[in-house]
Amino acid sequence: MKVLVTGDRGYIGAVLVPFLRAAGHQVDGLDLGLYEGCDLLGGPDPIGDRAPRDMRDVGAAELAGYDAVVCLAALSNDPLGHLNRDTTYSVNLDGTLRVAQAAKEAGVERFLFASSCSLYGAAGSEAVGEDADLYPVTPYGETKALAEKELSKLADDNFSPTYLRNATAYGASTRLRLDIVVNNLTAIAMTTGQIRMESDGSPWRPLVHIEDISRAFATVLEAPRAVIHDEAFNVGRPEDVVQVRDIAEMVGQAVPGSTVSFAAGAGPDLRNYKVDFSKLEDTFPDLRLRWTVRDGVEELAAAYRKHGLTLDDFNSAQFVRLRRINQLLSQGLVDDRLRRLTDDQFPAPGSSVFEEMR
Repeated sequence: MKVLVTGDRGYIGAVLVPFLRAAGHQVDGLDLGLYEGCDLLGGPDPIGDRAPRDMRDVGAAELAGYDAVVCLAALSNDPLGHLNRDTTYSVNLDGTLRVAQAAKEAGVERFLFASSCSLYGAAGSEAVGEDADLYPVTPYGETKALAEKELSKLADDNFSPTYLRNATAYGASTRLRLDIVVNNLTAIAMTTGQIRMESDGSPWRPLVHIEDISRAFATVLEAPRAVIHDEAFNVGRPEDVVQVRDIAEMVGQAVPGSTVSFAAGAGPDLRNYKVDFSKLEDTFPDLRLRWTVRDGVEELAAAYRKHGLTLDDFNSAQFVRLRRINQLLSQGLVDDRLRRLTDDQFPAPGSSVFEEMR
């Protein structure tokens, strides 16, 4: 297939794009370029002279000739969502729908939307399936739920959206993020010897490795239309629905000498939910998600050691999305809706223009 991936230069995209290419697909990317230089072990393949592109401005002519669009682009965590609620809605909801409408007008049949299990929000201790009521507790979760609803309205005989509700991602990527729980706790342990908990460790989290996310996207991309048309799938493994304190224990075993500590006033987190993955398993019996959380922690620790990750790296904007966005805002390179104010490639986080922000 000829596939366009929006957000191909992000944390998941840096793994998904080569995965799809290895499966034989022709893959192009569309990305605003906010995170260029936020790299581990060399970063993703160079993009050459490809111009940055905002998905909120995409037209049908740009999507003509593609068989499928994979929509990853989003402000992708809760702190970013809270930074400016209107901006989160502009990017995650309006941008997604703009791409989808352009794809439909261009005759692109398949649209794979990277949704999130976070839209279950405060679902509690019972494992929830795709037919459960949604209780998002953040702007990020709200936009994912609303985008699914609006995308469903576009579904017809010629346009087939599918909603992959990914569990919380983890794993090594050449475009690393340290603001997600497994990656974060492993990095803290590696750089400080402390496994610092911001909650009391009791919340349940469904987790999934980014390579397994890529594996699920590839499977859905190639599935018969009748199986995936206007359907949602929780993406993850039942054995990887764990409590945050379980993650801390795994990190402690992977990083000898590290100890668990709790932030002052640490208490339970509203984001507490278990997820039922049986629909994915039943629909795609040949799909084998391969990564355990324990293996992912080991992979991350090895990657951090090879990179030489330091506490300065951990505290910089290079691997924390909110800090990177604040850099771009402070330098006047984007406006408050995160629209680019320059056509040039953004400086990497470690370049001199950003030194005073480190």
